Amino acid sequence: MTDFATRRTMMVDTQVRPSDVTKFPIIEAMLHVRREAFTPDDKQELAYAGENIVLTPGRVMLEPRTFAKMLDALDIQADELVLDLGCGFGYSSAILARLADAVVAVEEDEAMAAEAEARLLAQNVDNAAVLTGPMAEGAAKHGPYDVIMVQGGVGDVQAALLDQLKPGGRIACLFIEDGLGTCRIGYKLDGNVTWRYEFNAAAPILPGFEKSAAFSL
Repeated sequence: MTDFATRRTMMVDTQVRPSDVTKFPIIEAMLHVRREAFTPDDKQELAYAGENIVLTPGRVMLEPRTFAKMLDALDIQADELVLDLGCGFGYSSAILARLADAVVAVEEDEAMAAEAEARLLAQNVDNAAVLTGPMAEGAAKHGPYDVIMVQGGVGDVQAALLDQLKPGGRIACLFIEDGLGTCRIGYKLDGNVTWRYEFNAAAPILPGFEKSAAFSL
């Protein structure tokens, strides 16, 4: 029988801590949440590997290092409301639920949304709700949000999504350009979002986040 608990500790000690992620709440959450419980059943052996795990074609669960560094940069507080876009099978929402007051997750793949809901319920995560709908549109009626996290690559982020951030809010995205990816954190101040580079990482671009075609005559 696979010793997932030992693998979970090894993931934190060899992938997360060496990436300068040292905030206790993040370490505690990643040691506590059973990543294998949110991995496709036929890929549980890969749950703690240092790579993106394919959920369905074009969709992945972000590798632990990338996910942890995004969390570290966002510095989520215990009283904050988080919007989790592209939650997949629910792992990101389970982690965010331990860091924040509440999580609204959006997944447009109905089967994946149902899977996430069932798996979160099975792991007794009671402060995360999964909604089915276009990820790039967010969930305005439940906002505004202190933090928005996009669990995949983006080409563009629409203004309608940025409008769902509270003043002082943060958004984390992996911008993909010419096959290369960078994680940037957007900070909302005075109604505008200013982006800051954090680190390099890549993932497939999520549906709805493709770069808008430039207008040409």
